[in-house]
Parts: sequence; C-alpha cells; structure tokens
Amino acid sequence: MSDRISNAETLIYAMVAVSAADRTINTDELARISSIVRELPPFHGYTNDWLADAAQQCGKILRKEGGIEQVLALIKATLPSRLYETAYVLCAEVAASDLSVHTDETHFMDLLAERLSLDKETCAALERGARARHQRG
Repeated sequence: MSDRISNAETLIYAMVAVSAADRTINTDELARISSIVRELPPFHGYTNDWLADAAQQCGKILRKEGGIEQVLALIKATLPSRLYETAYVLCAEVAASDLSVHTDETHFMDLLAERLSLDKETCAALERGARARHQRG
C-alpha cells in the first residue's frame, strides 16, 4: 500500500468495507458505489478503472487478520474531520442500497462512528436519509 492515499480513495475503502462486512458484495451495492463515484464531488476526475483498483487494494487489507480494524485506522488517519460525516453517509448509502441493512454492516458502521467520534443523533439522521433515498415507489 502506498504511504498515503487520497481522501477519495479513503472514502472508497469505507464503502467497500461496509459492503464486504456481511461477506458478500452484491450488485446493488456495487452499482451504488459506482454511481457515487461518478456523481459526487469528492470523486470528480476518477474513473471506473480507478475505482476497481482502490476496491481491490481495500479487499487485500480486508482479507488479512484484523483487516476491518486496519481499514478503520486508515480511515481515521487519512480523512480530515470535515469528511467524517461524508464517510459515514456514504457507508449508509451503500448499506441501504439493497433495502436490507445486515447486522454486520450495522456493526461496521457502529465501529466507524465510534472511531470518528460521530454522535448517535447525527448517525441516525444520516442513516434515515440514506434509507429514504433508496425506498421504491
């Protein structure tokens, strides 16, 4: 792994980690990660090739013993505090994308919130907004 990864790469790691938390990354989650990278300002200028590379690098870390803790530590060490809520809401978006937030995904998000010192009310609001955006008519 490089000495320093970008904020955008760190946000990708967070999204890949929440998606992989239940040991399956489904097509809804992959599609949501891809659309987030295409649409949101933190990722302007990045391509799907770049996304695949970052996701693979994150996967290598996650497969190691203590991989989740390593990714959480990397997120905390790399992201500026102004992007903590961004990381959390992007994880909530990915978790909600298949309309079924699994226990392992919730556990990862709890660990992320704790690591980033996000309060429960903020997290609840971010999660509720993500769920609302993914409801089908």
